[in-house]
Amino acid sequence: MRVFVTGASGHIGSALVPELLANGHQVTGLARSDRSAAALEAAGAGVRRGDLDDLDGLREAAAAADGVVHLAFKHEAMMAGDYLTAVTDDVKALTALGAGLEGSGKPLVATGGTLMLAFAGITGRDGTEQDVLTSGLRVEAENLVIGLAERGVRSSYVRLPPIVHSPLDHAGFTHILIAIARTAGVAAYVGDGANRWPAVHTLDAARLYQLALESAPAGSRLHGVADEGVPFREIAEVIGRHLNLPVKSVDPADAGEHFGMLGGFAGLDNPTSSALTRQLLGWQPTQDGLLDDLERGHYFDGVPG
Repeated sequence: MRVFVTGASGHIGSALVPELLANGHQVTGLARSDRSAAALEAAGAGVRRGDLDDLDGLREAAAAADGVVHLAFKHEAMMAGDYLTAVTDDVKALTALGAGLEGSGKPLVATGGTLMLAFAGITGRDGTEQDVLTSGLRVEAENLVIGLAERGVRSSYVRLPPIVHSPLDHAGFTHILIAIARTAGVAAYVGDGANRWPAVHTLDAARLYQLALESAPAGSRLHGVADEGVPFREIAEVIGRHLNLPVKSVDPADAGEHFGMLGGFAGLDNPTSSALTRQLLGWQPTQDGLLDDLERGHYFDGVPG
C-alpha cells in the first residue's frame, strides 16, 4: 500500500514509518522542514514538502495514495495557548484529506484524544469506543472522520491517551510534568491524586495505527490505550523519587497556577477501556506500562534532581 503520513517525523510517526515499511508498505511523509525531510529519507520513506496549511497539497497527496494516516497537529499553537486555532486547522486538514479520498474506499486513520471523554463529563466508569460525543474540543474532527464512511472512505479515528510514552517521546505531557516539578521544587497531584490517566507506549500505538490502516472497518472509533487508568498520584510519586523532590497535593483551586497549561487536565479522571479495539483488530499491547517505563529512567537522563 502507498501510504501518505502527516506528522511522519514526529513522536508517533517516527515509530509508525519503520513499522509500515517493515510490513511491506511504501510511505511518503509530509515534511515542512529540511530536518524532517532528512529524517524521513534516512528511514527509507519518500518526502512531500508542505504543511497543514497547504490544503490543496493535502488533497492531492491523499488522492495519489492508497491510504492516509493523519498524525500531525499544530502543537506549537496549542502549547502557546491557541488551542482553538490548532483544532480549527485540524478540521480543515481532515476535510482536505477526506476530499482526496472520497468515493475511493481507501483508508484514512486520524487522531484524537481520550481526554475529550472526561471533558464531556463521562466519569465514574471507563470510557469506551461506543461513547459518541456531539460537542467539545476536537469532537468536530472526530465526527467528520467518522462521517466520511458514508462518503466512500474507510475511515477510522484513534483516540490516544494523554500520555504516549517511550524514549521516542521528546515533548509530551510526561516531559511537561517533569519540567513543572523541577521548576516548582515539588512533584504534585490534584486533591487526593486518585484521578486516573490512561497511557500507551509509542510502539504499541504505532502498531495500532498500522492495523487500523490495514483492516479497521469504515467509521471505527478506536482506543489506543494500554494502561486503562494510572492514578495521577502514582505518576507524581515516580517523578518525585527520580528528581529527589517531595510529593504533595495541590488544591483543585490552585491547579491552574501550579500546572500552567495542564491545569485544566491534571485533575481529570479519564479511565478508558480499549477492549473493543483489541477485539476488533486483534491489537495487544506488549511494551512497558507507564510506571515501568518511567522507572527505566530515560525521562530523567541528564535532568538534575
